[in-house]
Amino acid sequence: MSLPPAEPTTAARVHAGLLARGETVAAAESLTAGLFCATLASVPGASGTLRGGAVVYATDLKTALAGVPADLLAEHGPVSERTAAALAEGIRVRCAATWGVGLTGVAGPDPVDGHAPGRVYLGLSDGLLTVVHELDLPGDRAEVRAGAVQTALLRLLERLDEHPLPAGNHPGRAGVTP
Repeated sequence: MSLPPAEPTTAARVHAGLLARGETVAAAESLTAGLFCATLASVPGASGTLRGGAVVYATDLKTALAGVPADLLAEHGPVSERTAAALAEGIRVRCAATWGVGLTGVAGPDPVDGHAPGRVYLGLSDGLLTVVHELDLPGDRAEVRAGAVQTALLRLLERLDEHPLPAGNHPGRAGVTP
């Protein structure tokens, strides 16, 4: 007797969705420190959709590697809606990807700049629209980081499923959703 086939992981579903559309993704990761890209790279054939990414744990690297304007960081801080949006937009352009993902937040155990552990800002940019999701995730450092990655994959999958857009780089506009 054979077992039923396993459900594809969320990362595999994202990869399949991007591949079907001929699109790619790149990520600028602060609190997740590369976990988003590593999760996507665990899918066989990921090189067909994952362009790359940058671990921008240090604030100055958000500017140097992801193109976040220094004045934006000075005004809003490294953990903010605006920073998440700029991370997503900047890495999309710098990596010549269809989609950009920006992840910033506080994994804990201590608050950062008035933000409690578990506060995460997730930016998604397709060049036409940049959306930021504000999350409050439960758990310890590992659980917050894993939850941020899983949520990013799910939100990207939702955008792929619900809002098919042509590939290409276009000027963006920003929006924030809970």
